[in-house]
Amino acid sequence: MWHNKIAASSFGAFQTAQEDAATRLPNNRRRMLVAIIAGLAVLAAIVIAGALAAEAAQTTDFSVKNLAPSFAHPFGTDWMGRDMLARTVAGLSTSVLVGLLSAAVSSVIALVLALLAALGGPRADAFVSWLIDLVMGIPHIVLLILISYALGRGALGVTVGVAVTHWPSLARVLRAEILQCRAQPYVAMSRALGVSGVRLARDHMLPHVLPQYVVGLVLMFPHAILHEASVTFLGFGLPPEQPAIGVILSESMNYLSAGMWWLAVFPGLALLGVVLLFDRMGSLVRRLLDARTAQE
Repeated sequence: MWHNKIAASSFGAFQTAQEDAATRLPNNRRRMLVAIIAGLAVLAAIVIAGALAAEAAQTTDFSVKNLAPSFAHPFGTDWMGRDMLARTVAGLSTSVLVGLLSAAVSSVIALVLALLAALGGPRADAFVSWLIDLVMGIPHIVLLILISYALGRGALGVTVGVAVTHWPSLARVLRAEILQCRAQPYVAMSRALGVSGVRLARDHMLPHVLPQYVVGLVLMFPHAILHEASVTFLGFGLPPEQPAIGVILSESMNYLSAGMWWLAVFPGLALLGVVLLFDRMGSLVRRLLDARTAQE
């Protein structure tokens, strides 16, 4: 009888573990979804707050210039009496919008080139592979500066520069996934039945690479923000009259030696926080969409 009790208890423990695992997976996914929604809410809040703070970021008041952080001005004021909290929020909004637009354009470029390489034949694949190696062989910041300077700098120049320089890594991943999908038996059967390449790409390839595409887009976003701020900091990006984190950090370099540390510390920490937030959100999206890690 005792061995029957042991077997029954073992079976009960195994069944309980299965039920815990079954409930843990939805809970983990629910937490990830909540974190992703929270990140998107923060993104929307930054953009809205930046639009509301745009006028305050440009308002000058020389009677309160060069003030250290206080209750009235939590981030202090600059040499023209402008509130640094308003400038930081407006600058983050500008950087986020530029980074989001450039990352979206760059991800579309990566997807189109990956489809062309996988479905366009050996010559198209060789050309796309050569183009990927060419762009990856040039340092991002150098190519970005050249493109931005050639387009007259400004928002257009830096957006195009970031979009043109950030697609190769994602294109390489998507190309490999599409080639793997193309080798599946159901794709070969569809080809044998006369299904066109456009329909194959629409019905089979795009749904197959959609998770990798979304993850690549989210992970590309913080890199786009950092590169936009870097190019603007070096003077080849957004104009000085437009509030952006790169502009704020570049201007603050002239006043750090005078002890005005808050001009660079708070905007730099705000930029770092946003980048880390969306980098973490990209990792959560990857874990959520990856079947191998979704059950961890």
